[in-house]
Amino acid sequence: MLFTLESCSYFCCLGRFAAIVVSGITAEIMSRKDQLTGKGPMSGNHVSHARNKVRRRFEVNLQKKRFYIPEEDRWVTLRVSAQTIKTINKKGIKAVLDRARANGVVV
Repeated sequence: MLFTLESCSYFCCLGRFAAIVVSGITAEIMSRKDQLTGKGPMSGNHVSHARNKVRRRFEVNLQKKRFYIPEEDRWVTLRVSAQTIKTINKKGIKAVLDRARANGVVV
């Protein structure tokens, strides 16, 4: 959803997140980062056949995925990269969450 600052009642920045309030409805704009690893977009060059270089962004392949944590008997919905999903499939959700929590992530 695209908002302009003219159509917003107010705009507030909350650290990594930004909230826009439009006529009483709050819409969260989340940063394009992996919630467990913190992996974000990289920048680089788009190189044409003529080797002209123009700056571009390499976005992270983010997916919204639900995971069941049997130790806590609950489901969590996370925005994680495809690489993190592969890591969770290999190591298990408990090991990945323990490592993320050790790094300061609140899940």
